[in-house]
Amino acid sequence: MKVLVINAGSSSCKYQMIDMSTETVLCSGLVERIGQPVGKLTHKIAPDTDREEKIVREHAFPSHIEGMEEVISLLIDPDKGVIRDKSEIFGIGHRVLHGGEEVTQPVLVDERIKEVIRANAVLGPLHNPANLMGIEVAEKLFSGVPNVAVFDTEFGMGMPQEAYMYALPYELYEELKVRRYGFHGTSHKYIAKKTAEFLKKPLNELRSVTMHLGNGSSMTCVENGRCIDTSMGLTPLEGLVMGTRCGSIDPAIVPFLQEKKGMNAQQLDTLMNKQSGLLGICGCTDMRDLHARREDGDEKAELAFRMLVRSIKKTLGAYFMLLGGRVDALVFTAGIGENDDICRAAVIQGLDSLGIRLDLSENGQRKPGARKISTADSRIPVLIIPTNEELQIAQTTLELLKK
Repeated sequence: MKVLVINAGSSSCKYQMIDMSTETVLCSGLVERIGQPVGKLTHKIAPDTDREEKIVREHAFPSHIEGMEEVISLLIDPDKGVIRDKSEIFGIGHRVLHGGEEVTQPVLVDERIKEVIRANAVLGPLHNPANLMGIEVAEKLFSGVPNVAVFDTEFGMGMPQEAYMYALPYELYEELKVRRYGFHGTSHKYIAKKTAEFLKKPLNELRSVTMHLGNGSSMTCVENGRCIDTSMGLTPLEGLVMGTRCGSIDPAIVPFLQEKKGMNAQQLDTLMNKQSGLLGICGCTDMRDLHARREDGDEKAELAFRMLVRSIKKTLGAYFMLLGGRVDALVFTAGIGENDDICRAAVIQGLDSLGIRLDLSENGQRKPGARKISTADSRIPVLIIPTNEELQIAQTTLELLKK
Protein backbone atom coordinates (compact mmCIF):
# COMPACT_ATOMS: atom_id res chain seq x y z
CA MET A 1 0.00 0.00 0.00
CA LYS A 2 1.35 3.41 -0.96
CA VAL A 3 0.70 6.58 1.05
CA LEU A 4 1.45 10.09 -0.16
CA VAL A 5 2.40 12.55 2.60
CA ILE A 6 1.89 16.28 1.93
CA ASN A 7 3.09 19.26 3.98
CA ALA A 8 1.82 22.38 2.22
CA GLY A 9 3.16 25.82 3.08
CA SER A 10 1.99 29.20 1.84
CA SER A 11 4.49 29.20 -1.05
CA SER A 12 5.84 25.65 -0.97
CA CYS A 13 4.81 22.02 -0.79
CA LYS A 14 6.85 19.09 0.52
CA TYR A 15 5.86 15.54 -0.28
CA GLN A 16 6.90 11.90 0.11
CA MET A 17 5.57 8.72 -1.44
CA ILE A 18 6.03 5.79 0.93
CA ASP A 19 5.50 2.09 0.24
CA MET A 20 4.01 1.04 3.57
CA SER A 21 4.59 -2.66 2.99
CA THR A 22 8.29 -2.00 3.60
CA GLU A 23 8.11 1.61 4.90
CA THR A 24 10.39 2.58 2.02
CA VAL A 25 10.45 6.14 0.70
CA LEU A 26 9.96 5.74 -3.04
CA CYS A 27 10.38 9.44 -3.80
CA SER A 28 10.31 12.80 -2.07
CA GLY A 29 10.41 16.38 -3.16
CA LEU A 30 9.77 20.04 -2.67
CA VAL A 31 7.94 22.57 -4.80
CA GLU A 32 9.07 26.03 -3.71
CA ARG A 33 8.62 29.68 -4.66
CA ILE A 34 5.02 28.97 -5.70
CA GLY A 35 3.41 32.13 -7.04
CA GLN A 36 6.75 33.78 -7.85
CA PRO A 37 8.06 34.46 -11.38
CA VAL A 38 10.38 31.44 -11.22
CA GLY A 39 9.57 28.45 -9.05
CA LYS A 40 11.58 25.32 -8.38
CA LEU A 41 10.66 21.64 -8.15
CA THR A 42 13.22 19.24 -6.69
CA HIS A 43 12.18 15.60 -7.02
CA LYS A 44 14.26 12.73 -5.60
CA ILE A 45 13.78 9.10 -6.57
CA ALA A 46 14.96 6.56 -3.95
CA PRO A 47 16.20 9.40 -1.71
CA ASP A 48 19.08 8.86 0.72
CA THR A 49 20.15 5.63 -0.97
CA ASP A 50 22.97 4.81 -3.37
CA ARG A 51 20.32 4.75 -6.11
CA GLU A 52 19.15 8.31 -5.50
CA GLU A 53 18.31 10.26 -8.64
CA LYS A 54 17.48 13.96 -8.54
CA ILE A 55 15.28 15.82 -11.02
CA VAL A 56 15.18 19.64 -10.85
CA ARG A 57 12.80 21.82 -12.82
CA GLU A 58 12.66 25.59 -12.66
CA HIS A 59 9.78 27.60 -14.10
CA ALA A 60 6.69 29.41 -12.83
CA PHE A 61 4.18 27.59 -10.65
CA PRO A 62 1.28 30.08 -10.44
CA SER A 63 -0.41 28.05 -7.67
CA HIS A 64 -0.16 24.82 -5.71
CA ILE A 65 -2.32 23.14 -8.36
CA GLU A 66 0.26 23.59 -11.12
CA GLY A 67 3.01 22.48 -8.75
CA MET A 68 1.23 19.29 -7.74
CA GLU A 69 0.19 18.55 -11.33
CA GLU A 70 3.85 18.45 -12.25
CA VAL A 71 4.59 16.26 -9.23
CA ILE A 72 1.91 13.83 -10.44
CA SER A 73 3.52 13.72 -13.89
CA LEU A 74 6.78 12.67 -12.21
CA LEU A 75 5.07 10.10 -9.98
CA ILE A 76 3.52 8.32 -13.00
CA ASP A 77 6.28 8.97 -15.55
CA PRO A 78 6.61 5.82 -17.72
CA ASP A 79 10.41 5.70 -17.27
CA LYS A 80 11.09 7.18 -13.83
CA GLY A 81 7.74 7.08 -12.05
CA VAL A 82 7.13 5.14 -8.84
CA ILE A 83 3.49 4.30 -9.55
CA ARG A 84 1.61 3.41 -12.72
CA ASP A 85 -1.48 5.41 -11.90
CA LYS A 86 -2.88 7.69 -9.19
CA SER A 87 -5.28 4.89 -8.21
CA GLU A 88 -2.31 3.07 -6.60
CA ILE A 89 -2.27 5.65 -3.82
CA PHE A 90 -4.10 4.16 -0.83
CA GLY A 91 -4.37 7.43 1.06
CA ILE A 92 -2.94 10.92 1.46
CA GLY A 93 -1.73 12.12 4.85
CA HIS A 94 -1.51 15.85 5.51
CA ARG A 95 0.46 17.65 8.20
CA VAL A 96 -1.87 20.26 9.69
CA LEU A 97 -0.61 22.64 12.35
CA HIS A 98 -3.65 23.34 14.50
CA GLY A 99 -6.87 21.56 15.31
CA GLY A 100 -7.64 23.54 18.46
CA GLU A 101 -9.65 21.56 20.99
CA GLU A 102 -12.21 20.43 18.43
CA VAL A 103 -9.95 17.74 16.91
CA THR A 104 -7.58 15.85 19.18
CA GLN A 105 -6.89 12.81 16.99
CA PRO A 106 -5.98 12.20 13.33
CA VAL A 107 -9.15 12.28 11.24
CA LEU A 108 -10.50 11.51 7.79
CA VAL A 109 -11.03 14.85 6.09
CA ASP A 110 -14.59 15.94 5.36
CA GLU A 111 -16.30 19.33 5.18
CA ARG A 112 -16.56 19.58 8.98
CA ILE A 113 -12.84 18.96 9.44
CA LYS A 114 -12.00 21.53 6.78
CA GLU A 115 -14.14 24.04 8.65
CA VAL A 116 -12.29 23.22 11.89
CA ILE A 117 -8.94 23.83 10.16
CA ARG A 118 -10.31 27.09 8.74
CA ALA A 119 -11.67 28.23 12.12
CA ASN A 120 -8.37 27.53 13.88
CA ALA A 121 -6.41 29.65 11.42
CA VAL A 122 -6.64 32.35 14.10
CA LEU A 123 -4.25 30.18 16.16
CA GLY A 124 -2.10 29.18 13.17
CA PRO A 125 -2.40 32.04 10.67
CA LEU A 126 0.71 31.11 8.66
CA HIS A 127 0.17 27.36 8.53
CA ASN A 128 -3.51 26.39 8.72
CA PRO A 129 -4.64 28.21 5.53
CA ALA A 130 -1.72 26.67 3.61
CA ASN A 131 -2.38 23.22 5.08
CA LEU A 132 -6.05 23.50 4.05
CA MET A 133 -4.98 24.58 0.57
CA GLY A 134 -2.88 21.41 0.31
CA ILE A 135 -5.89 19.29 1.25
CA GLU A 136 -8.18 20.98 -1.27
CA VAL A 137 -5.59 20.64 -4.05
CA ALA A 138 -5.24 16.94 -3.22
CA GLU A 139 -9.02 16.50 -3.31
CA LYS A 140 -9.10 18.11 -6.75
CA LEU A 141 -6.14 16.27 -8.28
CA PHE A 142 -6.53 12.86 -6.55
CA SER A 143 -10.26 12.42 -6.82
CA GLY A 144 -11.51 9.45 -4.83
CA VAL A 145 -8.34 9.05 -2.75
CA PRO A 146 -9.10 9.60 0.97
CA ASN A 147 -7.30 12.41 2.80
CA VAL A 148 -6.27 12.22 6.46
CA ALA A 149 -5.35 15.24 8.59
CA VAL A 150 -2.64 14.65 11.20
CA PHE A 151 -2.42 17.58 13.60
CA ASP A 152 0.85 18.92 14.99
CA THR A 153 -0.93 19.63 18.27
CA GLU A 154 -2.24 16.07 18.73
CA PHE A 155 0.38 14.68 21.13
CA GLY A 156 0.15 17.73 23.39
CA MET A 157 -3.59 17.29 23.84
CA GLY A 158 -2.87 14.56 26.38
CA MET A 159 -1.60 17.12 28.91
CA PRO A 160 -3.49 17.51 32.20
CA GLN A 161 -5.36 20.76 32.71
CA GLU A 162 -2.82 22.16 35.17
CA ALA A 163 -0.19 21.80 32.43
CA TYR A 164 -2.07 23.37 29.54
CA MET A 165 -3.82 26.23 31.36
CA TYR A 166 -2.25 29.68 31.72
CA ALA A 167 -2.88 31.66 34.92
CA LEU A 168 -4.93 34.24 33.05
CA PRO A 169 -8.63 34.97 33.67
CA TYR A 170 -10.44 31.70 33.02
CA GLU A 171 -12.84 33.51 30.70
CA LEU A 172 -10.04 33.89 28.13
CA TYR A 173 -9.77 30.11 27.91
CA GLU A 174 -13.55 29.72 27.64
CA GLU A 175 -13.95 32.45 25.02
CA LEU A 176 -10.75 32.28 22.96
CA LYS A 177 -9.26 28.89 23.95
CA VAL A 178 -6.07 30.54 25.18
CA ARG A 179 -4.05 27.57 26.48
CA ARG A 180 -0.89 25.59 25.87
CA TYR A 181 -1.17 23.30 22.84
CA GLY A 182 2.41 22.29 22.07
CA PHE A 183 3.86 21.62 18.62
CA HIS A 184 6.23 19.17 16.90
CA GLY A 185 3.67 16.67 18.19
CA THR A 186 4.12 14.26 15.29
CA SER A 187 7.86 14.12 15.98
CA HIS A 188 7.45 13.74 19.74
CA LYS A 189 4.88 10.96 19.28
CA TYR A 190 7.16 9.12 16.86
CA ILE A 191 10.18 9.46 19.16
CA ALA A 192 8.23 8.22 22.19
CA LYS A 193 7.27 5.11 20.25
CA LYS A 194 10.82 4.55 18.99
CA THR A 195 12.29 5.15 22.46
CA ALA A 196 10.05 2.45 23.94
CA GLU A 197 11.10 0.08 21.14
CA PHE A 198 14.81 0.86 21.70
CA LEU A 199 14.49 0.20 25.43
CA LYS A 200 12.30 -2.88 24.81
CA LYS A 201 9.72 -1.35 27.10
CA PRO A 202 5.92 -1.08 26.71
CA LEU A 203 5.02 2.40 25.47
CA ASN A 204 2.43 2.80 28.20
CA GLU A 205 5.21 2.47 30.80
CA LEU A 206 7.67 4.89 29.20
CA ARG A 207 8.95 7.89 31.21
CA SER A 208 11.25 10.02 29.07
CA VAL A 209 12.26 13.51 27.98
CA THR A 210 12.52 14.26 24.27
CA MET A 211 14.62 17.18 23.02
CA HIS A 212 13.56 18.10 19.47
CA LEU A 213 16.29 20.61 18.67
CA GLY A 214 16.43 22.38 15.33
CA ASN A 215 15.81 25.85 13.98
CA GLY A 216 12.53 25.48 15.84
CA SER A 217 13.00 23.57 19.11
CA SER A 218 10.76 22.02 21.71
CA MET A 219 10.94 19.55 24.56
CA THR A 220 8.33 17.11 25.78
CA CYS A 221 7.92 15.28 29.07
CA VAL A 222 6.49 11.78 28.58
CA GLU A 223 4.87 9.73 31.34
CA ASN A 224 3.28 6.36 30.62
CA GLY A 225 3.73 7.04 26.92
CA ARG A 226 1.71 10.28 27.02
CA CYS A 227 2.75 13.92 26.87
CA ILE A 228 2.28 15.52 30.29
CA ASP A 229 4.09 18.78 29.47
CA THR A 230 5.73 20.43 26.51
CA SER A 231 7.73 23.61 26.09
CA MET A 232 5.82 25.32 23.26
CA GLY A 233 2.55 26.99 24.13
CA LEU A 234 -0.38 28.72 22.44
CA THR A 235 2.03 29.20 19.53
CA PRO A 236 5.47 27.76 18.67
CA LEU A 237 7.09 30.90 20.14
CA GLU A 238 7.18 29.83 23.79
CA GLY A 239 9.90 27.70 25.35
CA LEU A 240 13.51 27.25 24.31
CA VAL A 241 15.84 29.72 22.62
CA MET A 242 15.55 28.91 18.90
CA GLY A 243 17.04 29.93 15.57
CA THR A 244 14.96 33.08 15.11
CA ARG A 245 12.45 32.82 18.00
CA CYS A 246 13.13 34.31 21.41
CA GLY A 247 11.43 31.53 23.39
CA SER A 248 10.04 32.34 26.83
CA ILE A 249 10.46 35.95 27.93
CA ASP A 250 8.86 38.26 30.48
CA PRO A 251 5.47 39.12 28.88
CA ALA A 252 5.80 42.69 30.18
CA ILE A 253 8.53 43.21 27.57
CA VAL A 254 5.74 43.46 24.96
CA PRO A 255 3.96 46.56 26.34
CA PHE A 256 7.37 48.02 27.31
CA LEU A 257 8.52 47.86 23.67
CA GLN A 258 5.18 49.18 22.48
CA GLU A 259 5.62 52.23 24.69
CA LYS A 260 9.37 52.82 24.25
CA LYS A 261 9.78 51.84 20.60
CA GLY A 262 6.31 52.60 19.25
CA MET A 263 5.98 49.07 17.87
CA ASN A 264 2.60 47.62 16.95
CA ALA A 265 1.41 44.04 17.44
CA GLN A 266 2.54 42.87 13.99
CA GLN A 267 6.00 44.39 14.37
CA LEU A 268 6.42 42.75 17.77
CA ASP A 269 5.27 39.40 16.42
CA THR A 270 7.86 39.65 13.63
CA LEU A 271 10.54 40.72 16.10
CA MET A 272 9.96 37.78 18.44
CA ASN A 273 9.41 35.10 15.78
CA LYS A 274 11.80 36.06 12.99
CA GLN A 275 14.44 38.45 14.35
CA SER A 276 15.27 37.01 17.78
CA GLY A 277 16.80 33.80 19.16
CA LEU A 278 20.30 32.96 17.96
CA LEU A 279 19.86 35.35 15.04
CA GLY A 280 19.01 38.25 17.32
CA ILE A 281 21.91 37.62 19.69
CA CYS A 282 24.74 36.88 17.27
CA GLY A 283 23.41 37.26 13.74
CA CYS A 284 23.41 33.62 12.60
CA THR A 285 21.18 30.57 12.98
CA ASP A 286 23.28 27.75 11.51
CA MET A 287 25.02 25.94 14.37
CA ARG A 288 28.04 25.16 12.19
CA ASP A 289 28.58 28.87 11.60
CA LEU A 290 27.96 29.61 15.27
CA HIS A 291 30.59 27.09 16.43
CA ALA A 292 33.12 28.43 13.90
CA ARG A 293 32.57 31.93 15.22
CA ARG A 294 32.91 30.72 18.81
CA GLU A 295 36.28 29.18 17.92
CA ASP A 296 37.33 32.53 16.49
CA GLY A 297 36.52 34.20 19.81
CA ASP A 298 33.19 35.78 18.86
CA GLU A 299 31.68 36.73 22.24
CA LYS A 300 28.13 37.11 20.95
CA ALA A 301 28.21 33.66 19.35
CA GLU A 302 29.48 32.24 22.63
CA LEU A 303 26.70 34.03 24.50
CA ALA A 304 24.04 32.74 22.09
CA PHE A 305 25.29 29.17 22.53
CA ARG A 306 25.28 29.43 26.33
CA MET A 307 21.76 30.85 26.27
CA LEU A 308 20.55 28.00 24.07
CA VAL A 309 22.10 25.33 26.28
CA ARG A 310 20.84 27.00 29.46
CA SER A 311 17.25 27.07 28.17
CA ILE A 312 17.45 23.33 27.41
CA LYS A 313 18.95 22.53 30.82
CA LYS A 314 16.31 24.56 32.69
CA THR A 315 13.50 22.72 30.93
CA LEU A 316 15.23 19.38 31.46
CA GLY A 317 15.41 20.10 35.18
CA ALA A 318 11.72 20.95 35.34
CA TYR A 319 10.80 17.71 33.59
CA PHE A 320 12.98 15.68 35.95
CA MET A 321 10.92 17.06 38.80
CA LEU A 322 7.61 16.35 37.05
CA LEU A 323 8.72 12.72 36.60
CA GLY A 324 9.91 12.49 40.19
CA GLY A 325 13.45 11.79 39.00
CA ARG A 326 12.38 8.45 37.52
CA VAL A 327 13.39 8.82 33.89
CA ASP A 328 13.92 5.95 31.45
CA ALA A 329 15.81 7.97 28.83
CA LEU A 330 16.86 11.40 27.61
CA VAL A 331 16.47 11.60 23.85
CA PHE A 332 18.01 14.00 21.34
CA THR A 333 16.39 14.37 17.92
CA ALA A 334 15.96 16.72 14.91
CA GLY A 335 18.68 18.71 13.11
CA ILE A 336 20.71 19.98 16.06
CA GLY A 337 19.79 17.12 18.37
CA GLU A 338 20.90 14.46 15.90
CA ASN A 339 23.97 16.18 14.43
CA ASP A 340 25.52 18.63 16.92
CA ASP A 341 27.76 16.70 19.31
CA ILE A 342 29.02 19.95 20.88
CA CYS A 343 25.51 21.00 21.88
CA ARG A 344 24.65 17.53 23.20
CA ALA A 345 27.80 17.43 25.32
CA ALA A 346 27.11 20.89 26.76
CA VAL A 347 23.54 19.91 27.70
CA ILE A 348 24.67 16.76 29.54
CA GLN A 349 27.73 18.37 31.13
CA GLY A 350 27.39 18.64 34.90
CA LEU A 351 24.74 15.94 35.27
CA ASP A 352 27.13 13.42 36.86
CA SER A 353 25.51 14.02 40.24
CA LEU A 354 22.32 12.57 38.74
CA GLY A 355 24.25 9.56 37.48
CA ILE A 356 24.04 10.72 33.85
CA ARG A 357 27.31 10.29 31.99
CA LEU A 358 28.02 10.85 28.31
CA ASP A 359 30.36 8.62 26.31
CA LEU A 360 32.29 11.44 24.62
CA SER A 361 33.76 9.14 21.98
CA GLU A 362 30.38 7.74 20.97
CA ASN A 363 28.80 11.18 21.13
CA GLY A 364 31.41 12.55 18.74
CA GLN A 365 30.69 10.04 15.98
CA ARG A 366 28.17 10.27 13.16
CA LYS A 367 26.17 7.06 12.75
CA PRO A 368 22.78 6.29 11.23
CA GLY A 369 19.82 5.04 13.24
CA ALA A 370 18.95 5.05 16.91
CA ARG A 371 21.84 4.64 19.35
CA LYS A 372 22.97 5.18 22.92
CA ILE A 373 25.63 7.84 23.58
CA SER A 374 25.86 7.48 27.36
CA THR A 375 28.37 5.33 29.21
CA ALA A 376 27.59 1.79 30.29
CA ASP A 377 27.33 2.90 33.94
CA SER A 378 25.08 5.92 33.25
CA ARG A 379 21.99 5.66 35.47
CA ILE A 380 19.82 7.08 32.70
CA PRO A 381 20.48 6.24 29.04
CA VAL A 382 21.08 9.19 26.71
CA LEU A 383 19.90 8.39 23.20
CA ILE A 384 19.95 9.83 19.69
CA ILE A 385 16.87 8.78 17.73
CA PRO A 386 16.35 10.29 14.26
CA THR A 387 12.87 11.69 13.86
CA ASN A 388 10.68 10.85 10.88
CA GLU A 389 7.50 12.91 10.89
CA GLU A 390 6.56 11.88 7.36
CA LEU A 391 6.66 8.19 8.25
CA GLN A 392 4.63 8.85 11.39
CA ILE A 393 2.00 10.65 9.29
CA ALA A 394 1.98 7.79 6.77
CA GLN A 395 1.63 5.17 9.52
CA THR A 396 -1.20 7.12 11.10
CA THR A 397 -2.93 7.52 7.74
CA LEU A 398 -2.70 3.79 7.01
CA GLU A 399 -3.95 2.80 10.48
CA LEU A 400 -6.91 5.16 10.28
CA LEU A 401 -7.97 4.13 6.77
CA LYS A 402 -7.67 0.42 7.59
CA LYS A 403 -10.22 0.96 10.37
